[in-house]
Amino acid sequence: MATERLVVVGGDAAGMSAASQARRLKGPQELEIVAFERGRFTSYSACGIPYWVGGLVAERDDLIARTPEEHRARDIDLHTRTEVVELDLAGSRVRARDLDGGSESWTPYDKLVLATGARPVRPRLPGIGAHGVHGIQTLDDGQRLMDSLERTRGRRAVVVGAGYIGVEMAEALVLRGYEVTVLHRGEQPMATLDPDMGGLVHSAMNRMGIVTVARAEVTKILADEEGRARAVATSAGEEYPADVVVLGIGVEPRTALARDAGLPLGPSGGILTDLSMRVRGHENVWAGGDCVEVLDLVAGRTRHIPLGTHANKHGQVIGSGVGGGYATFPGVVGTAVSKVCDLEIARTGLRERDALEAGLRFVTATITSTNTAGYYPQAAQMTVKMLAERRTGRLLGVQIVGGAGSAKRVDVAAVALTAGMTVEQVVSLDLGYAPPFSPVWDPVLVAARKAVSAVRAAGV
Repeated sequence: MATERLVVVGGDAAGMSAASQARRLKGPQELEIVAFERGRFTSYSACGIPYWVGGLVAERDDLIARTPEEHRARDIDLHTRTEVVELDLAGSRVRARDLDGGSESWTPYDKLVLATGARPVRPRLPGIGAHGVHGIQTLDDGQRLMDSLERTRGRRAVVVGAGYIGVEMAEALVLRGYEVTVLHRGEQPMATLDPDMGGLVHSAMNRMGIVTVARAEVTKILADEEGRARAVATSAGEEYPADVVVLGIGVEPRTALARDAGLPLGPSGGILTDLSMRVRGHENVWAGGDCVEVLDLVAGRTRHIPLGTHANKHGQVIGSGVGGGYATFPGVVGTAVSKVCDLEIARTGLRERDALEAGLRFVTATITSTNTAGYYPQAAQMTVKMLAERRTGRLLGVQIVGGAGSAKRVDVAAVALTAGMTVEQVVSLDLGYAPPFSPVWDPVLVAARKAVSAVRAAGV
């Protein structure tokens, strides 16, 4: 039997999970694996970068799960600092460029995996290319930021955007001793939450000493005579001094290769795949990780949701298919957690805006409780917001903001959403109780009870 060749484009979570799983199923005599990674690092936790920047994680290499050398020891021919610049689908080959030496070469494949990830959104603004302006997505990005912080004499930072990365990086910079200003376009930080819940995050950031400026439209980055960022200007005519600027506007799928090759893309620009993560209409091409769109099981449409949890699962599914096995990735409900200072933040399912865009009629219920029994020492406040479909009572989404032990409660809601449960069924869930862990009625159940009442009051 002739040896097949698998080419993997991208060396982080999805790509190397796929390569590793395929290698478990097929040995080198059956399957040759060649992988290309444009950066210097592989198989790392990008989610951990803010905690490294903030000093909570001591060393950069603590974030690396498996080094290039470890992958090579498993018979994976891994090329770092090598960028794939062209896909020839008709000829079943890829063109790769050595980023250090500049040479280029073609590599043929029998099976192809695209795991090109995502890239930070960099708006086309005057001065966006100034030294000291950083987007954070890869470990190389994190290293560049850390190098910049070491060189920077001043202690003023501006974070543009207040999503997960923006909020986490703002906290990290405060922990490093910076004066931090966050500029964001929305009414409240954390646009992944409804504004009323985002207001709780705003208050926590203020308590931490982070200055947040809402409805701020950034118009340019001002640089000094050496080309380093010195301030960020907004449409209101304000200038915010900055020795370092971090872009936390979000990320977009890195799919220029796929687009140029004619592969199908979804509304968010991510690659479209079937349940086995095979690119639609292409028998020998798979894609996974932050470069794809996934099915939102609640809204019933594809979305771009870049998370390491999904990427690792995609890789396992892809590797199984490439290696002759079978697995599927059915979709997601949009679960995510984060924190700022001592405030935990979680969401799953739909926000009000998402439900409206999906054409759903819904009711909401918001309650405030505590994370433990109220009399238990150091009980902390927790706010839970729940969305339910108006006629059926089907659970549509949950948002939680509160003290220690709040965020992971969202997992109960994620399971309920995946199962298509109603809020009345959620009320009946047999959740664990003891005073150190929750009140007699867990806050999620209290919110569900209030949502049941709202559904009944709304009628048809």
